[in-house]
Amino acid sequence: MKIGEIKTLLAGTPTPEAMALLRQDERAGVQKLLASYDKRQEKERKERERYAAMLTFERQYLELPGIRYVAGLDEAGRGPLAGPLVIAGVILPPDGDAAFIAGLNDSKKLSAARREALYPVILEKALAVVVNIVSISNIDKENIYHATQEGMEQILDCLRVPADKAPAGRLASRPQVALVDAMHPHVPGIETVPIIHGDALSASIAAASVVAKVTRDRMMAGLDKIYPGYGLAQNKGYGSQLHMDAIRQLGATKIHRRSYEPVRSMNLPPVAARDNYLFTPVEGVEDPGLRQVLEDLEHQDA
Repeated sequence: MKIGEIKTLLAGTPTPEAMALLRQDERAGVQKLLASYDKRQEKERKERERYAAMLTFERQYLELPGIRYVAGLDEAGRGPLAGPLVIAGVILPPDGDAAFIAGLNDSKKLSAARREALYPVILEKALAVVVNIVSISNIDKENIYHATQEGMEQILDCLRVPADKAPAGRLASRPQVALVDAMHPHVPGIETVPIIHGDALSASIAAASVVAKVTRDRMMAGLDKIYPGYGLAQNKGYGSQLHMDAIRQLGATKIHRRSYEPVRSMNLPPVAARDNYLFTPVEGVEDPGLRQVLEDLEHQDA
């Protein structure tokens, strides 16, 4: 075989017989390609081992009688001064091989580019995904902890594996267990398991973390165009120096949380009351309800 043909072969999944023949080829170019191939294989093996360790909690519960599905929940945006909170719920396939997503980790440990690359993979592999946009008015009314808890409960109330996504031998249903990053929502019929640093320990929570983070980052980039000068596309609503200076110079906007300082001390009227918005994301397809949420944030009365 020519070197180019061998390179193409090794880029795919060569058979054991083909590999045995290549191992006998003494050409320097072939041996170099084999060394590169072996390095990639070893890297993938270690990544699969790491990912398998992130499924420890999922396997623990899926082995119990009556447990068909385990969900993961996480949020993005509890700390920012501006913008809504975003919560995601994800159900990955019970089969670890089917659930394998290379590079999946706590969203905070991933670059923005890596999160964006993982986002469509998660949506493709997951059996179910639901996102909840928690309104600023609910954050101010309930406080961030209770608004987060309520938002997670709303997700669990509607998160379910549809019949066309249910693996062979498993019925379409809601999850029986939900792994949650350091929160404890309460939903009848679903056991919720709070896990400290869960987004780094559970693949399901990590997947929810990425979906929530990407969704919110995209929203904040859109809000940055509506409310320029606050650096929202960069700081995502957190209290960066630029953001704090802008609040002092330009004042607070309709998307600033009235219950967070320094806005709280400005004694502004409350933002208009709005319900949370739940939807199932589809990559490449703009959700009309989410577009309405952004438009609402632009036009609502302060």
